[in-house]
Amino acid sequence: MLIPLIVIVAVLALLFLLTIGVYNGLVRARFRVREAWSGIDVYLKRRSSLIPNLVETVRGYASHERETFENVTRARAALDRAGSPGEAAQANNMLTQTLRSLFAVAEAYPDLKANQGFQQLQGELTDTEDKIAYARQFYNRNVLSYNEKTSTFPSSLIANSFGFQPEQFFEAEEGAREEVHVSFASPAAGTPATPPAPPATPSA
Repeated sequence: MLIPLIVIVAVLALLFLLTIGVYNGLVRARFRVREAWSGIDVYLKRRSSLIPNLVETVRGYASHERETFENVTRARAALDRAGSPGEAAQANNMLTQTLRSLFAVAEAYPDLKANQGFQQLQGELTDTEDKIAYARQFYNRNVLSYNEKTSTFPSSLIANSFGFQPEQFFEAEEGAREEVHVSFASPAAGTPATPPAPPATPSA
């Protein structure tokens, strides 16, 4: 009687230790996902903070482009309101598309392109976009690792028992995978630039 009892206790102890190990692994994986998301969140907020100055700078030269400015402002507001990585990814993709339109407007104004403040915003926005791209890759790798743990046997049994839910990826849409072009190439030699309508005098 004693030997079977010892075997049963040993098996139960082993199962308990395995459960603790798997549980701790899930906790660590989830923590890495949240830590990685905090990096994306910082850069998204930085990107959002650049938008008002960018819009006002362009507005000083192209005040008639009201629809473009409104689209950028709405996309920025949606990004600020995003409550999950999925919502943030969708709003960020929308903001990328509207920024392309904004820079397309700026393309027509040589004085704007030469504006020092505008050039500085270009550089900061480009730098922030690069950091978001790297942070997204790091975050998605951690999400993939965590989600595999929550969906594969035997760790899925522990995940389901303790309420570990899959995390959302931060995905870029196909149209948003390309960088926002914030630098302007000079016209090809011998190709005259079409002068735009006289811009409004920018406010001080």
